[in-house]
Amino acid sequence: MFGRLMPTEAKFFDLFNQHAELCVKGAKEMVALMTNFDDRENRVHAIEGIEKQADKITHHAIELLHKTFITPLDRDDIHQLITRMDDILDLLEDAGQTISLYDIKAITPEAKRLAELCLGCAEKVKFAVSLLHNMDNARQILETCAEVDRLESDADHVMRSAMSKLFRDEPDVRNLIKLKAIYEILETVTDRCEDVANIIEGIVVENA
Repeated sequence: MFGRLMPTEAKFFDLFNQHAELCVKGAKEMVALMTNFDDRENRVHAIEGIEKQADKITHHAIELLHKTFITPLDRDDIHQLITRMDDILDLLEDAGQTISLYDIKAITPEAKRLAELCLGCAEKVKFAVSLLHNMDNARQILETCAEVDRLESDADHVMRSAMSKLFRDEPDVRNLIKLKAIYEILETVTDRCEDVANIIEGIVVENA
C-alpha cells in the first residue's frame, strides 16, 4: 500500500520497531526478575533504564509527527500507537518499583506466569509492529493481533485464579496487599498490549 516510503515516513516505522524491541527487552527483564528473585534490584534498575530509552523514542516520534506534513499513517493512529506502547513499559517499570518499594521477599508462581504472559504479549506486539510497513502483511498482522487477545485472556484467567488463591490461603494481610498490587499491574500490562493490538487492527482495516 505504501509503496516506496520517503525517508521521513520510513522513520516512523523505525521508531515503532525500536520501541517494540524495548518492550520485549523490558518484559524479558521482568521474567528474569521473577526467575531469580535474589537479583531483583539489578533487574529493577535495568527495567528503569529500558523505560527511559523508550521515553526518548516516544518523544522523538511525537516531535517528528509535529514536523512531518505527510505521514504514512493517520496522525492520530501514530500518536496512539507510540503512546500506548509506552504505557507497556511504564507499567513494567511500575511493577518492578513496586516489588522493590514493598520489599517483597518472595514471588509466587502466579506472578511469574503473569510476567511470562506479559513477555508473550510483548513479543507478539513486536512482530505485528514489524509488519506494519507493508499492508500486504494484513492477514498475518491480524492473526498476530488475535494471538495477543488470546494471551490477554489467559492472563485474565491466571489473575482470577491467583486472586482466589491469595485471599483463600495468604494469612499475612500485608503480604496479601503487596502481591495483589503486583498481580494487578502485571495483568494490566497485558491489557495495554491488547490496546496496542486493537490500534494495529484499526490501522490495517483503514489501510489494507
